Amino acid sequence: MIRRRFALVLLSAISLATATGPWSGADLDSTPKTFEAPHQDEPGVKSIWFEGVPYKGKPTRVFAYYGVPAGSGQQQFPAMVLIHGGGGTAFAEWVRMWNARGYAAIAMDTTGAVPAKAVDAKTMWNPQRTRTEFSGPTGWGDFANVDLAPEDQWSYHAVAAVIRAHSLLRSFPEVDARRVGVTGISWGGYLTSIVSGLDARFRFAAPVYGCGFLGEDSAWLKDFEKLGPARAERWLSLWDPSKYIGASRMPMLWVNGTNDFAYPPPSWRKSYRLAKGPRTLAYRVRMPHGHPQGAKPEEIFAFADSILRKGPRLARISKQGIEKDTAWVTFSSSRPITKAELAFTRDTGKWQDRKWEIVPAELKGKKALAAVPADAKVFYLNLYDAEGRVVSGEFQDR
Repeated sequence: MIRRRFALVLLSAISLATATGPWSGADLDSTPKTFEAPHQDEPGVKSIWFEGVPYKGKPTRVFAYYGVPAGSGQQQFPAMVLIHGGGGTAFAEWVRMWNARGYAAIAMDTTGAVPAKAVDAKTMWNPQRTRTEFSGPTGWGDFANVDLAPEDQWSYHAVAAVIRAHSLLRSFPEVDARRVGVTGISWGGYLTSIVSGLDARFRFAAPVYGCGFLGEDSAWLKDFEKLGPARAERWLSLWDPSKYIGASRMPMLWVNGTNDFAYPPPSWRKSYRLAKGPRTLAYRVRMPHGHPQGAKPEEIFAFADSILRKGPRLARISKQGIEKDTAWVTFSSSRPITKAELAFTRDTGKWQDRKWEIVPAELKGKKALAAVPADAKVFYLNLYDAEGRVVSGEFQDR
């Protein structure tokens, strides 16, 4: 079992969602049983099977890769839980990326699959997957099975897999259980958003692309339309992150792109505003959507270092506004800010199709400002440090 104080914190966090969430009795704060995994270890990491929650009354097992920094010795490390997105699986390379930064890390498959070993750069982020006799429901979204009992649907199992992976990670003697963060990509960002409101043991969360309010604007509007109003509402009431994000009190780094095909800006903004803890935005113009792109933003590593290793923090925007067509933000930063820019679009209509433009902004001490073109419909300011890490202001509508 987890130390008593952490168990009480988790149970308190899960109880915040009991009005609509089904996980409160799932015993997710206990260290799960582990089994020998039917898989060849990747270089530098270990394969693990751990016990998942039952599926249609039968036991399940979750596959994961786990790794620690080389030459670990007797010290304890900060750690990360890594959640893949649609089409993905447990990525050994992602674990190794965090190990190289001085973190222990675990990456689990959320669809009941075991990944084939990656043999080159092409398959590293796109390996084949095999289901087993212990597999739970497949992802992602699982809209067609919305009429099943909640505990037999994918989101239930995926969230449980993440929290149990966290519990397992915390049980390892080389992991400092007081210093664990979580990040996820796309559907993994969706899961990160949910988990941020359920598992208060995490010190921070960094959802990439993923957010809530999927029924209002997302890539799955046609799926909800096919379900019909009643069934769509059932899915959203159970599984939309907006039902859980409001319980989050931890620092969150929200990473997304202006033209993301799946999680458009209005739903993203409503989601990050719903969370109660400190927030930092990294909003890149036309950021590509994918596992390699979502795993590598330097902002995520710097955010983790600032919270888990007492490193210098990213810029913090304190205020923002517009006066006489000049947009401005005020900020503080432990890292020197060397560049600022105004991003804007003159277009309306579908967010994914809008053309975005960038012009330099002026830095005056702890303030950045730029003239907004008269025909700009949406705009925001970006701040960059010397290494190119970005922190964004909120986008503003005209």
